[in-house]
Order: sequence, then structure tokens, then C-alpha cells
Amino acid sequence: MLSIEFFCPLPNGLHARPAWALKEQCSAWRSDIRFINKRLNTHADGKSSLALISTGTLFNDSCVLEISGSDEEQARRALDQYLSSEFIDSDSIPSGDAPHVAHPLPRSLVRLNPQLQHGITLASGIGAGTLRGWQSDNLQRYRQRPASPEDITRLEHSLATLAEQLNHRLRGLDGESKTIISAHLSLIQDDEFGENIRRLIDEERLSLAEAIIRNMEQICNKLSLSASDYLRERVSDIRDISEQLLSITWPELQPTSAFTLDTPTVLVAEDLTPSQFLSLDTRHLKGMVLEKTGRTSHTLILARAASIPVLSGLKVASLEPYAGKKVILDGVCSVLVTEPDEAVNHYYSVAQRLADKRHQQQIKDAGLPALTRDNVPVDIAANIGSALEAPGAFASGAQGVGLFRTEMLYMDRDTAPDEQEQFEAYQQVLLSAEGKPVIFRTMDIGGDKQIPYLNIPQEENPFLGYRAVRIYPEFAHLFRTQLRAILRAGASGNALLMIPMVHSLDQILWVKQELQKVREALTSQGLRHTPHLPLGIMVEVPSVCFIIDHFCDEVDFFSIGSNDMTQYLYAVDRNNPRVSPLYNPITPSFLRMVRQIVDAAHRHGKWVGICGELGGERRYLPLLLGLGIDEFSMSGPRIPAVKAQLRQLESDACRTLAEQACECRSAEEIETLLADFTPEEPPRPLLALETIVFNEPLTSKEQVLQFLCGNLAIQGRTENPLELEEDVWQREEIVTTAVGFGVAIPHTKSQWIRHSSISIARLEKPIDWESEMGEVELVIMLTLGAQEGNNHVKVFSQLARKLVNKAFREALFAADSPQGLLDLLNAEISF
Repeated sequence: MLSIEFFCPLPNGLHARPAWALKEQCSAWRSDIRFINKRLNTHADGKSSLALISTGTLFNDSCVLEISGSDEEQARRALDQYLSSEFIDSDSIPSGDAPHVAHPLPRSLVRLNPQLQHGITLASGIGAGTLRGWQSDNLQRYRQRPASPEDITRLEHSLATLAEQLNHRLRGLDGESKTIISAHLSLIQDDEFGENIRRLIDEERLSLAEAIIRNMEQICNKLSLSASDYLRERVSDIRDISEQLLSITWPELQPTSAFTLDTPTVLVAEDLTPSQFLSLDTRHLKGMVLEKTGRTSHTLILARAASIPVLSGLKVASLEPYAGKKVILDGVCSVLVTEPDEAVNHYYSVAQRLADKRHQQQIKDAGLPALTRDNVPVDIAANIGSALEAPGAFASGAQGVGLFRTEMLYMDRDTAPDEQEQFEAYQQVLLSAEGKPVIFRTMDIGGDKQIPYLNIPQEENPFLGYRAVRIYPEFAHLFRTQLRAILRAGASGNALLMIPMVHSLDQILWVKQELQKVREALTSQGLRHTPHLPLGIMVEVPSVCFIIDHFCDEVDFFSIGSNDMTQYLYAVDRNNPRVSPLYNPITPSFLRMVRQIVDAAHRHGKWVGICGELGGERRYLPLLLGLGIDEFSMSGPRIPAVKAQLRQLESDACRTLAEQACECRSAEEIETLLADFTPEEPPRPLLALETIVFNEPLTSKEQVLQFLCGNLAIQGRTENPLELEEDVWQREEIVTTAVGFGVAIPHTKSQWIRHSSISIARLEKPIDWESEMGEVELVIMLTLGAQEGNNHVKVFSQLARKLVNKAFREALFAADSPQGLLDLLNAEISF
């Protein structure tokens, strides 16, 4: 027997995905392979992912693989290599949202004395509905089923039926739902899951029902004892598939009436399984309070994808008195509002209107053109890894897809995707793009991205090894299949092709020959395909920079992969903590290399993009723009902010900055240049149409201040509306801001205002301003930056003096539109 000792390198412990990956490695050998966690003295069959998960292995646990059999020597060498170099890369679980930081409760809500239950936000948003408890499934009724000689046969039938049902559901799902149901399918297909149930029936003489429940409890108990949040949160998945198995085996024991939602509902439960969540009508599900759900729960991931707010940190029992009553779940301030009165309902009605307006404004901003201040157009595109990401990227304002990482289709599976699967995925993106360009990077696999079914040997340094275009000649059939799928899909849109890891002209000439062969084959088969497929290369190997003029004769465009280019240029492994501090893409050498690439390409009439992480870094946008980059590709959520920054930049100033940066002697000098360069946003007018509100249904002082501060956030004049509102209220505490004549002038100097503003609310009906000066029907709110000196006093006094004038007051109240009000004030007051 041979053994391998190692420390678990997985930050999240041995959960489902790395367990599956390790199982796949172990299953390739005839030898018996035993996994041992020395800290807990837990053992598992290395060829069962479920058994591996159950060992409770955490980061840095001392572990051993024991290998015994006819090929134990070869297995030991291969597994030792895998554990030391690749095992850590299998730890890719959903990270969930960053922990939500609850905003302070706004004064406009606190003054209404709401009844609040304080929780922890897991998914943000606001939802209102009737509080309703989830009816948990009582498994006791299954325990009463007697043992039968047919139990093993029934188990096999039920496992097969459940697998068939999950496969059927997968065909109708996408996104997170598909990923999670796939994980459930892999669990029930794990040999250990069924084998444990059979053993409990044979050895402990349990009935089938009792064996399924006991198996569930044993696995869940092991996971519950784990110190890893992620592993504890997999209990829900084990319960889910076990309960489904029971209901398939005894359908007659299912409740006669299903749990349905037909009115707006806030659901409260200890936890929900993913299948239970997917069974709900999310049109009526307005929020959830889940006592035991954690941040990496699969149910929570589904809730976020459906934009349903979720709170935790509240006991189910403590909420029982409110069952059947209306509640409001506020995931912004992390509270559950119980028994809201009319005033509180109005507060949340305003909050929801503001949220809807802000969402619409974000959509509008995303659609604005990508132009510099002096009207130079720049292409802003998205990096995506699957067809599912495309609609969100275009909604964020992407003008195309600058990088479709097609290798994602090849990973985490037993066989390569066939031509039809690829064709459908590529076509889906092109149809979403509606004519916008989509750059398909051919499969960047091999090297650090090991694909089990290709059997590429392990390497000492995979980043510099056998990967991307270098493997295509050996796997030419795989490459041609991908080219066929891209060419066929290209008939449905604007497709471009990009080859990764190119370092010589011979590689491109070979690719072009293969492309021609595939075109001829498609033509001879009468298959529709695009006759025009622009060809580009990733510029990531530094040697390309010195022969880029040769490449210009053969390709149509270039895209700089800044991540790999940087580490190859500096000979720095960015994943090695000993040298990763040297990994800095903003140095004179890197910038000069980019300048050389762009200058050579532009001389030959070719365009240059950048698709590494650097492409989405707003801080370095002026530098890269000044160097002449034509296209920036980044993750979708970064696009609106980058486009907004682009509109503040002058192209000539950026070119001067880039030339100066290339002459710097160090990265520190470049950073200083950038800090001094950062352009100021153009001034916004103090008073504008966007800050004037007419006839909004606002019926109290609280609602007016809430709405005016929220509107400033919608217009991009503050990023902290609740904090700004608090500053306004603090001024209100000092002295009333009602000035008589039906007018109030709330005002503040605040660090939270980005653009000093005058906001005006013309109300439908007079409201109580809690002042001896009487009711108010016109509110003029001054919010000035902390650096504004005494300007607010000057504006305030001008307004107060003018309001004494009867003719001005009458004209003010006679204005029947925001434009009329704006014209009057601009004519009468110097802002």
C-alpha cells in the first residue's frame, strides 16, 4: 500500500465540487483509494464524492490518501501531482453577495414609530405581503411504512425515477436553477448515496422509508458538525433529495393540497430546500424570512436571482403572532415591519416608487453612448462565460461581447460538448446581441485548465505549458467541431473569432487553413453558415509585440489579455504569494509595450482591444484611452460606471497623460501622475428640471424629505440619500424651516452631497410642517456640499427676501409646470 500525505488547500473545505473533482481523479485507477482526515479520524472511499464530503474536511486539515492495488504506483504519482498543483483550483463555490451593511434607519421612518423586528439582510430589496409560515413536511408518516422484500427493487426504481425527473427539469431551466438541480442530480447518482441505503436495509433490517431517513440524518449530522458554514449549508440539499425520494416512493402519502401562493406573501420558515423554493409562484412571493439559511445556501442564490429580498436572524416562533397579518420586509434597512399603519405604508410606497425610478434611470444611463467629452467614440464590451450572462451584459450597456470564454462549455463534465450544443449556445448569444459584435475566443483549455477527458499529462508549469492554440493540432477534431459551431451560429448575427495564446505566425496560418477546410465542408453539406468571420488574436505572449506588423497581414484585430501578458512580461506567477506583489500592470515597461502594440496595429489599419481585468479598472481608463486602445471589455456590472467616467475625459488630455506615463521611471511616479490628473466632473446647475417635483402624492413632511433626497440619488447628485436625509433632519431639529406664506426651505451643508442642489416639491395639498408658520404646499430644499462656504445662507436669504414680495409669491404658486417654475426662479434669483 502507498500513501500521500497533504494538507487540505481548499479555503471552503471539501465541499461538493472539489469532492466530485477528487472522486473523478481517483476513479481513473483500478486501485482502492481511501481518504483519511487525520484531524477528525474520518475515512471515506476516494471514489465517492458524497463520502468525501461527509469527512468534514476543512482548510489546512492534515489528510492522507491510501492507495492499494495493481496500478498503485502510477496512481500515486498522478494523484500526488493533482493534489499539489490542481486540487486547489476545484474550490469554486458561489461566494454570494458581499455581507450587506444595513443603512441607518431613516428619520422619515423612525418618526412614524413603526413596529420593527431587526434581522440580517441576505438579499436586498423591499417587499410587502401577508406573513405566512411554511408548512414543513412531517416525515413521521413515512416511518410507519413497513419493511418489504421488494424494498431494494423499489429503491432502485425510485432512484432512477428521481434522476429522470431531475433531468427533465434541467431541460426547462437555466442560470442558477440549472446549476443547483445539476448538483442534486450528481448527489443521487453517487454510488455511496444508494449504497448506504441498501446497507441500512440489509445489515440493520430497516424498512426502505426508515433507511432513506436514517441515511439523510447520518449525512446531515456529519455536515452539521462541520466548522465550515458552506458544508453546514449543504444539509438543505441532502434533505431536499431525500424528501423527493420519499415522495416518489410513496406518492399516496403526499398532502392532498399543495402549498400555493395566490396573494402577495412574505414567507417565514426555518429553511427552504431549493426544490421547495422552485415550487413557489414567485409572482406572489414578495420576501422571505429564513431562520437558518446562510449566505451560500442554494435557496438564497435562487432568491437573489429572482430579486426576492431575504432576511435571517429572526426566530420563526417569534413571528407566529403576526401570521396572517400584513408585514413589510425591508432588506435595505434589515428590518421586518409588523402591523404597519397608514403612515408606515405610505413611507414604503414612496420608497418603492423611488426604487423603481432609480432602476429605470440605471437602465437609461446604461443606454447612453460611450463617447469622450470631445465626442470620440470608444467601444465598451462585456466579458462573459456563458450565454446566460449575455442579456444582463447588454442591459448594463454593453455595445458587444469583447470576450466569450467558450472553454466554460468544456469544463466540469465527462465529455466535450457536441457541435449542436455549442451551436445553440453561440447562437443564443448572437440573438441576444441583436447585431452587436460577439467575439468568440476559441477554447483556452489545457495547462492550468485541466479537462479530464483529454488526458493531457500534468505539467510542472501549466501557465507556460501545453494549452490553448498549442493543443489544437493534437485535438484537431475538437477544434474543427468548435469552428463548425461558430461558423453556423455566425449566420444569426455579428460573430468574430479570436485565438488565444498565439506566439507565432505559423499558428495563425494553420488556424486559417483549418477554418477554410471547415467552411468547405459546411458548404458541401449545404449547411448555412456565415461567409464573413473576422479573425483576431489574443496578445498575451510578449514575443508577439515584436512581430505584430507580420500579424497585421493575416488578422483583423488584436485584444490584449492583460492578466497573462503582465505575468509573462515580468516572469511573475500572480498566484504565488511570494512574488505576487511584483504583479503590477501599470509600470513603464507594460505601458510602453501597449503603446508599441497599438501604434503598429493602427499603422496597418487594425483595431486593438483589452479584455483582461485591467480593461474594467476605472482608475486606469485615462491611461489606456490615451495609449489608443479602441475597445474595452469587462464584466457587465462595471460597464455603466466606466461609460459615465468616459464621458468626463478629453481624449487629447489622456494622450498627453499616457506619453508622460511612458516616460516615468517607476509605477509610483505613474500613480502620482494619475492622482494629479483625475478630472473633475463638470459642474451641475444648482437648480434644474431634474430636481423639481410636481404633484407627487406626498402627504407629510417625512415623505417630502424622503422623496427629495431619494430623487437626488436617482439624478446622480448623491450616492447616500439616507445619510443626506439625516443631515437635513438634524437642521430641522435646530430651527423650523417653514418661512410662512405656505413655503418651507429645509437646508443643510453635507458631506453626502455630490453636486450642490436646490430641490423643489410642489404639493397637491398643503401639509403640516410642524411649525407656527402654518401649513406648507411648496418645499424648496437646499443641499450644498460641505466645501460650499456660506453659499446656502446667501441663497436662503435671497429666497426669504423674495417671498416677502406678494407678486413673486403669486407668480411662484401660479407656475403650472416644472419648466415654468424653473424659468421664474432663474429670472428672479442669482444662484
